[in-house]
Amino acid sequence: MPELASTELDLWRVDPTRLTTLMTEAGWTLVGRRSGIYNRLAPPGEPDARAGSFVVPLDREAPEYIEVLQSLLQQVTAPNFRSLWARSIAPRLFTDPTDEFRFRREAAFPSGLISWREGERLISSARRTLVAGAKSYIDQTRHFGNRHGQFANRYLDSVLMGQTEPGSYIVKAFAPSATTVPLRKLSAASPSLDLGAAVGPYGRDVSHAVVRALSATAEAIDHYRSSGSLTGFDAGVREGVSYEMATAILGIAEHSDGSDITIEWDTSVPGGFEEPVSRYEFSGGDAPILEKAAHRLAAAEDSGFVTVTGRVHLLARKEADGPGVFGVDNVMGGQPRKVRVRLADEDQYYEAIHAYEENLGLQVYGRLEREGNLHWLYDASVVRTVGHLDALLHVEAMEQPQITQGQMSIDDTDLGATSS
Repeated sequence: MPELASTELDLWRVDPTRLTTLMTEAGWTLVGRRSGIYNRLAPPGEPDARAGSFVVPLDREAPEYIEVLQSLLQQVTAPNFRSLWARSIAPRLFTDPTDEFRFRREAAFPSGLISWREGERLISSARRTLVAGAKSYIDQTRHFGNRHGQFANRYLDSVLMGQTEPGSYIVKAFAPSATTVPLRKLSAASPSLDLGAAVGPYGRDVSHAVVRALSATAEAIDHYRSSGSLTGFDAGVREGVSYEMATAILGIAEHSDGSDITIEWDTSVPGGFEEPVSRYEFSGGDAPILEKAAHRLAAAEDSGFVTVTGRVHLLARKEADGPGVFGVDNVMGGQPRKVRVRLADEDQYYEAIHAYEENLGLQVYGRLEREGNLHWLYDASVVRTVGHLDALLHVEAMEQPQITQGQMSIDDTDLGATSS
């Protein structure tokens, strides 16, 4: 983002009304005005409202408009205010109106730092949260798989990523409020004639669907805490709760000392929110709840979908931007021992590489099919890494029944077929 408008063309791009809004949100106070001529603002923490006030010119026809605006921008980017300018004003001033998502994760590191792998995972989980919510704008279902992926990606293509903030580690996403998200992909042959593809919701509408799904998932977690029941997740499907949303938040909450998602609605665009700020908090203790909910949401949708956990091998990617294929030596009982995985999301291939390089167990969910002697997991998604593989294999071995010679396992009897 530019730190300061450097040319007259850049200056004409500045909307003075929007600049006034962004400055007041950042801490400036409106202390005077002449309608259509100027707004006068006092800086944050200034005890004398009239001392050192900032003038925002409003009349673009005035001969001194550019000169006054340039002087204002030099004031607001002075050392005393540079941090506020860079963090809260510039990223939004030079873009279309945007709603800001902040994904925050507490980490046991110095201010503003996080381990590289956890940082990558937070970015991936933030992306998956936006995608899951965008899909829920089109339809509400327990598990989407590949459905509505192109629409969600068109929404994501309009989103900008902003710099992090001091404190905990924070990922920012700026989602345009007034930009249309096409329901269909524009025709490459004759885009100007494909009027139907240009029809679609505003970005604010899709962002509102993301927040509705977040809110419903947070309410379902609270319901489980008080009742021990997952029925809140079932009831929340009509509000956007899904397998995809549950696993996305799982990635943000798991192993954290606290995390939250905060949305600041752009107040220069009316509608779409009850309060200007929405905030949803999660903790590491929510991870087991979300994992149970994800299994429930997936299993109820299609019995052909399964979760496998094990060692990654046979990494292969025919195209640089393709989703990639890899193998998993499955440690889960009652399932094929070797499964080949075809991911639905190309970005998750890097999580498989990470698990392979660090010898971590990887948990993957998808539709299990058999082709000849091979078992495949199609439409697959990475749920999470599950710790060092040696420890995982040790736990799995300890949980296996110990059978001595001449002893019969319960799974070898007809009684095993009736157990749930």
